[in-house]
Amino acid sequence: MLLAKVVGTVVATRKEQSLDGLKFLILRAVDPEGKPSGPTVVAADAVGAGVDEVVLYASGSSARQTVMTDKRPVDAVVMAIVDQWEVAGETKYKKN
Repeated sequence: MLLAKVVGTVVATRKEQSLDGLKFLILRAVDPEGKPSGPTVVAADAVGAGVDEVVLYASGSSARQTVMTDKRPVDAVVMAIVDQWEVAGETKYKKN
């Protein structure tokens, strides 16, 4: 699993039929300090996340192991909304 911030949404009215009903989010990876740390990725949303939330996502074959993405051609899925995290006993992020 990887940490990321939701920075946007993707709307695709024409798509592979098996993707119907999925919401897509644009994610930007963040480091343990919460700073941007990598490329953006489009991920299917399995938990109802929104823009500006910090999430956990999985990619690759793991992305197809949620109830919403089972047997669907997705390469990334948001599977948790982060409430907070700590590093070495110090809170680095806490959801408002």
